[in-house]
Amino acid sequence: MKFRLPAFLLCALLVPAAVAVQLEQSQPPAQPQPAQAQADAKRPLLWKVSDADNSVYLLGSFHLLKADDYPLPVEVDRAFDDSASLLFEIDPAAMTAPDSMAVMQKYMAYEDGKSLSTVLPKPTLEKLSTLVSAGGGSVQALEHSEPWAVSLGLVLGVTRAMGFSQELGLDRKLMARASDAGKPAAGLETVEDQMRAMDAVPYAEQAQGMDEFLSDPQKAVRQMNDMHAWWRAGDVAKLDSGMRAEMAQKTPESYRLLDVERNRAWLPQVEKRLSESKKDNTLVVVGSLHLLGSDGLVEQLKAKGYTVERICDSCAAD
Repeated sequence: MKFRLPAFLLCALLVPAAVAVQLEQSQPPAQPQPAQAQADAKRPLLWKVSDADNSVYLLGSFHLLKADDYPLPVEVDRAFDDSASLLFEIDPAAMTAPDSMAVMQKYMAYEDGKSLSTVLPKPTLEKLSTLVSAGGGSVQALEHSEPWAVSLGLVLGVTRAMGFSQELGLDRKLMARASDAGKPAAGLETVEDQMRAMDAVPYAEQAQGMDEFLSDPQKAVRQMNDMHAWWRAGDVAKLDSGMRAEMAQKTPESYRLLDVERNRAWLPQVEKRLSESKKDNTLVVVGSLHLLGSDGLVEQLKAKGYTVERICDSCAAD
């Protein structure tokens, strides 16, 4: 198995809504997928990091969710209520800013004279053409889009057919909730920072992910269902071994760019919330993979000597 398309939904993109619509419309219509039965238990990927006088909560997000993923576990409600401010991957204001679409469109396109047909292996291009043609489209319409952007459009189409929604994603819900509560919210990076990381992934690894999806779209469906179930159950071990560790092994450059380097840039900003405040707590909401493994924010903050505890009321019952 190579670059698992659903995995970067946990560690990469909070796509502005207008761009998500554009990406989905550029792809063939996805077939509706049967609903999956969900386990009753909801356990958050939530940690509390403390110094002598205040705390930061780290909450692992899932960027696409379903209506029955709500209400959230009570532990998340308590962390939200106990926090004076929130910190997301991207400033909520940037999610609707007009220039965010222009930034994404810039990075979705080529600047080196290449095109989709020149960077994809011929067998992968043929598979893509077959899929797009089946939906009444033409692969030529995608010629100026980088593979990661085409792959993201494919994933968004499939996940929509599975019943997932970006507007129901944990980040979006908590952004709206913070706004309603009058709590200040900021971002760890800009839209351009995020796009630059995606754009830097080698074409070979981008093509691997697309080819895996095109060879067996139902595998991506199963992977997404598994990943969602693991997230919903707060299963750190399965998320770490089934997604993060495999991504690190199979596509190390993608993992470095999308996970490790971004964690490294975010860590000082999270620490700043501890060092500069003497009483106010912060709820930090990022893709779940950013919290897992030795490269994750949880272990990195623990290594720096902060007090770190998992917040999960029912986990001790296992």
